[in-house]
Amino acid sequence: MEFLTEYGLFLAKVVTFVVAAIVIISIIVSSAQKDKDDHEGEGELRIRKLNEKYRRLKESIQARLMSEQERKAFLKSQKKQKKSEKKAEKARQKDQSEAEPTTARVYVLDFDGDIKASDTDQLRRSITAVLSVADPERDEVVIRLESGGGLVHSYGLAAAQLDRIRSKGIRLTACVDKVAASGGYMMACVADRIVASPFAILGSIGVVAQLPNFHRFLKKNDVDFEVLTAGEHKRTLTVFGENTEKGRQKFLEDLEDTHGLFKEYVSERRPSVDMGEVANGDIWFGRRALDVNLIDEIKTSDEYLIDACDRADVVSVKFQRKRSLPEKLGLATSVALENTVWRVLSAFRNQKIQ
Repeated sequence: MEFLTEYGLFLAKVVTFVVAAIVIISIIVSSAQKDKDDHEGEGELRIRKLNEKYRRLKESIQARLMSEQERKAFLKSQKKQKKSEKKAEKARQKDQSEAEPTTARVYVLDFDGDIKASDTDQLRRSITAVLSVADPERDEVVIRLESGGGLVHSYGLAAAQLDRIRSKGIRLTACVDKVAASGGYMMACVADRIVASPFAILGSIGVVAQLPNFHRFLKKNDVDFEVLTAGEHKRTLTVFGENTEKGRQKFLEDLEDTHGLFKEYVSERRPSVDMGEVANGDIWFGRRALDVNLIDEIKTSDEYLIDACDRADVVSVKFQRKRSLPEKLGLATSVALENTVWRVLSAFRNQKIQ
């Protein structure tokens, strides 16, 4: 027992020292990162040509399916072809150094939405960069969109960012592989064309608000809670105060008004949709969404972009905000915790299945 006690104290000291060292290092690196960001900006724009990505995948599997002799000949011909293409590209750039590019481009943006539409700032910066170079006559923007919706004002701003693309006359396509519901569909409907996978979730054109009320609990425990306002409708429903029927009615009127604005927004951008049929808060899977004109085509984003590679240079554009060390540590901890939870749930589910 004495040994275990001493070992426990030693372990506690080591853990305390390690945690203190991490905190100190984090503060130092964070301060240095902040000074660096003040001079270099808050992040960087990452550009990746997807044509090369898909070409490498194709060549990789082709090479693996060949015999050793065929593979050597194939790699040799590929090397020769790339060298020739590189030489031709240099010659073309030399001849047309001052001319505008003639190849069409498809700019690919990504939006992974949470309840606050936190990706809006990155989307805004990416769109600003694309609009500075995109040509309305030949170029296209594709937004790979995944979101179940969230706060009205947050998704309203995100949709307004996509409206900037439409207002410049640039063709906009929304690709939905999993879900674009509620605020997510508000963003998707801005596009000239919506492409979704067969079982993607779309629609949910409705508004919901919910909050608990602890008034009776406080009253039971003789706790008073007062809400003082100036203006009849400054506060309609509260969490701790006593809610009135008049307040509920006003809150419902606000919800209906927001729903009306939502329906108008969708109807203006997709006039072929029967709002009486779809604006009831229900959701549709991809194939059913096509029947009610919520989308235009059944296809995954990979299919759409691979097809686009045959007609244009497909370029992924993403603004990456630089994270400080504490943020990176927090993100790593969050990911580790999430993975642990999912492993436990998966093991429990498999155990029940067996």
